[in-house]
Amino acid sequence: MTAHETRVLELQQRLKDDRLVGALVCDPDSIFYLSGYWGYASFVSCGRPNMLWVPVSGEPEIITPLMELEMCQGLSRVGRIHGWVDGVENEWRKPLGKILGQADRTRIAADIYQMPALVSRFLTVEFPDLHLLDLSAHLAQMRLIKSADEIQIMRHAGSVAVAMAAAAEAVIARGIPEFEVSLAAMAAGSRKAAEILDSEGHNGFDSPMIHNLQIMQSGTDTCMVHRRPTTRCICCGDPVYLCFCGITVFRGYWLGFDREFFCESVTDERARTYEVCIAAQMAALETIRPGVTAEEVHFAADAVYQDAGFSPTYRTGRGTGCSILEAPELKAGNKTRLKSGMTLVIDGGITVPGDFGARVGDSVVVTDDGFEYLTPYPKELRVLS
Repeated sequence: MTAHETRVLELQQRLKDDRLVGALVCDPDSIFYLSGYWGYASFVSCGRPNMLWVPVSGEPEIITPLMELEMCQGLSRVGRIHGWVDGVENEWRKPLGKILGQADRTRIAADIYQMPALVSRFLTVEFPDLHLLDLSAHLAQMRLIKSADEIQIMRHAGSVAVAMAAAAEAVIARGIPEFEVSLAAMAAGSRKAAEILDSEGHNGFDSPMIHNLQIMQSGTDTCMVHRRPTTRCICCGDPVYLCFCGITVFRGYWLGFDREFFCESVTDERARTYEVCIAAQMAALETIRPGVTAEEVHFAADAVYQDAGFSPTYRTGRGTGCSILEAPELKAGNKTRLKSGMTLVIDGGITVPGDFGARVGDSVVVTDDGFEYLTPYPKELRVLS
């Protein structure tokens, strides 16, 4: 039995315990988690939703564009796949309507906060008696603790992230455009991912290519947390910040990872700010162990910022896995207790408006007595000559 089939059985038991007849899953990440299928070109932005129906007993069903049918069959062991064609027989609405038309529509759960508006609108019009219960809590709990296989995949993702950071660090210099640094990182990450896939064997669908638009800034623009690489050339004395969160994905699993470097020199005040950022992240990391609450990790970091004279900061981290954001969020009010096997992103960050942003971030897995780095890369203040 595959991991995906085991997860379906767990979800079915949860549905049974809640006296539900089935679950409609629309979130691509959760569909992947439960079935192994990822419709690369079939997104709502293209007008092509994918859906997974999991009955309380029996075999799940996937609804996907016909153009993806063969790939769906290759990626997933789900036997019942409904392929639909654009503009023909009401598209995805026909198989979805048939499934729901035969079910007790008062006992159905769905990831309603991830459901595309066009699907939600169809259900409202077609089935006015439909009362969907929220599936999000069940999915979040199932995805909270990672299996040994998942953690190994995320270790590989960490190797990819480390390769990107090393490549970026090697090309940062006065006169180098920001986008060239990002290109070097993405090429190194893709090659590292390909090396891992070739060494372990793969299913023919896993791509090593690092993609998406990286977050990166230099100079005073580092106070803009999510600016992207531009043609701006790095200058002497510039901080150079690279976030790999949106591009570090390996075999469907995401990591969070941030590093910052300084070109040729750094002012005393920026150095102090950066050291406080590192100290705050380390305080959060030192708190991590089973039983500690998510907000306690955040409060440990926040105390360092405030003791150093800085304002309280944003959340200290989040869960990560098949989605770039998973439970729990490490912030005030979140009393989720950490457990061994959780994978978390632990961030440090200070923004001095108009001048400087200090950032650092690592992914870790919670262990029985602490944590293990998934992104082991130096983070002390680095001045590159």
